[in-house]
Amino acid sequence: MMLDIATAYNKYGFLGNEFLTWIWYLVETEQDITALSNSENPVTFEIGNSISLENNLGDKSKEKITIKGDQAGLEEGTTALKKGAWVTDMNLICRIGEEEYKFSIKGESFNITGLKPPAIDTSASEDEIEGLVIEKTFLIMKVINVIDTLFLKFIEKRISETWQTSDLKAIRDWIQS
Repeated sequence: MMLDIATAYNKYGFLGNEFLTWIWYLVETEQDITALSNSENPVTFEIGNSISLENNLGDKSKEKITIKGDQAGLEEGTTALKKGAWVTDMNLICRIGEEEYKFSIKGESFNITGLKPPAIDTSASEDEIEGLVIEKTFLIMKVINVIDTLFLKFIEKRISETWQTSDLKAIRDWIQS
């Protein structure tokens, strides 16, 4: 039986927020993202200039915390995590080899916005435009593949029998530290 899309969205909507919280955990605890992403080039993430968290307060109300700014401290975010919040939206800087990508990603929809792939040489003549479009598309697909692979790894961990005792415990320990 197929799940109605709206039902599935409501039932599994939390997974994206858990995924983004896991990404923050990977960054802060300096986990080997390259190994997780199956990339032949080194892959690193850094939290960019904004992160949003949300905490359900039980009475159908929600507490939202947004931290913005290039030098903004994330202490308020970790305090929110301690109170049970999850990351709902974050700006990331992803490095794949020598290439740097900046983008924001939403937990509930996986929408990637503001993606800035590495610059390419645009001094080409008009008949080389097709090649430039293909190169830009290739760069965009590179970072999308890293996100997709990391999400797959997250889901594999999330449904494993050791999630509660190993991964979730490690994340909780990080939040409390």
